[in-house]
Amino acid sequence: MLAITIKQLEVFVTIASAGTVRAAAERLYVTQPAVSMALAELERLLNVQLFDRERGRLRLSSRGKELLPMAQEVIERVQEFSLYADADSHSLSGELRVGASNTIGNYLVGDLLGPFSASQPQVSLQVSVENTATIAAGLVAHRIDVGCIEGPINHPQLESFPWREDALVVCAAPGHPLAGKTPLKAHHFKDARWILREPGSAMRMQTEQALSVLPPGQIVLELGQVEAIKQAVIAGMGIACLPEFAITDAVAVGRLCILDTPFLDLRRRLSVVLHKSRYRGALIEGFLYSLLGTPPDAGS
Repeated sequence: MLAITIKQLEVFVTIASAGTVRAAAERLYVTQPAVSMALAELERLLNVQLFDRERGRLRLSSRGKELLPMAQEVIERVQEFSLYADADSHSLSGELRVGASNTIGNYLVGDLLGPFSASQPQVSLQVSVENTATIAAGLVAHRIDVGCIEGPINHPQLESFPWREDALVVCAAPGHPLAGKTPLKAHHFKDARWILREPGSAMRMQTEQALSVLPPGQIVLELGQVEAIKQAVIAGMGIACLPEFAITDAVAVGRLCILDTPFLDLRRRLSVVLHKSRYRGALIEGFLYSLLGTPPDAGS
């Protein structure tokens, strides 16, 4: 039997997340030589190279990518063993890495994290706000545990579950020519100046789908943040599709108006995304329960 220790597996998992020995040592509160020695011994015991060394950073090798989910599962099962052994403890602990797409991370973070954080105060939530493509890549590489995104995702290693319904709206500055047209028709959008999210975002994909049924227009600006797009529209630089809850304040004070576009389908679904091979320990199950009510069946 291999004499692999939990500490060696923790070093492996932490380096995979942190990217360097130094960062892993800081997270584990040990010295860099101790981390390097633990990794070297684990690789010797397994007779595999877990990481490729690239300019001071460690990137998972092909074998490392295969073994990482199993190492995560062992560590989490040991933590759960300790939890269940304490009959008086019902609190979870540990770190949960959540990737939230731009709109969710900036406007719905309270709905996303609030209930779970309130019920499990001992859990450390690490949240990264990225576009959908980056979150998918993070899930595949096991850099994050759970993703929350705004649009559909199609990847053989990932599975998604519906969280809540949402919709975009077309908005403009009150002085924009389209703001005064009633009723609006599709042909009124000919030569319209559009402001879009960056490629790779779910909002960009949905906006492009809407634009495909409208007369040709002009993309005058691409921005990576919803708030930046909102300010550009307020400044009269163009029109945009934005989440309704992101512009409620600006509409209320008359800085933006919503264009009535019943001929566009701007409905969308916000989803929770997991890696199919990721072990759903108590932390992930608890987080899913806080969002979905009942955690989905594994592999569904």
